[in-house]
Amino acid sequence: MTSLCCDVLAALKGKSLVTAESLTGGGIGAALTAVPGSSEVYKGGVICYTNWVKENILGVPAEILERYGAVSQWTAGYLVSGVRRLLKADVAVAVTGLAGPGGDEFGHSVGTVFIGYEEAARSVVNVYHFSGDREEVRRQTIEAALKLILKYNQ
Repeated sequence: MTSLCCDVLAALKGKSLVTAESLTGGGIGAALTAVPGSSEVYKGGVICYTNWVKENILGVPAEILERYGAVSQWTAGYLVSGVRRLLKADVAVAVTGLAGPGGDEFGHSVGTVFIGYEEAARSVVNVYHFSGDREEVRRQTIEAALKLILKYNQ
C-alpha cells in the first residue's frame, strides 16, 4: 500500500487532494499520511460515517439519502463534489459502501462500494463489488480509490 500511496502523491505533485470517507473511516487519509511529505499534496478529509455528516457537512440532499440510501452512485457523487468544494482542492475522492456484516434496505449486498473521483474537468462514480470480511472490503476500497486517482493522473 505504501508504494501505491507514493505513486499517487508523486502523480499529484503540484495539486491538492482531499477525501470523503464513509466505510473506510479515514483509512485513505491514514495510508497517504503514512508517507513522509504527503502534506505537500494531501490536505485532509471528512469522515462521513453517518448520514447526518453526509447531509449537513458535505451537502448530500436528504431526498437522495431517503430515496437511494447512503450507498449509491448519487450519494458518492454528492460526497466527492461536496468535499472538493468544502476543502478547496484540485482533486477529490469519496467512498461509500457496505463492509458488513449485512446489506442495506436498498438491496445492496456486503462488498458493494461506490467510489467517486472529481477534478475540474471530470467527475465520475464507479461501482465495485468486493469480497471478504469487513477489513478486507475496507482494504480493497482504499486500494481501488488510490488506483482511481492514479488512473486520471498519470
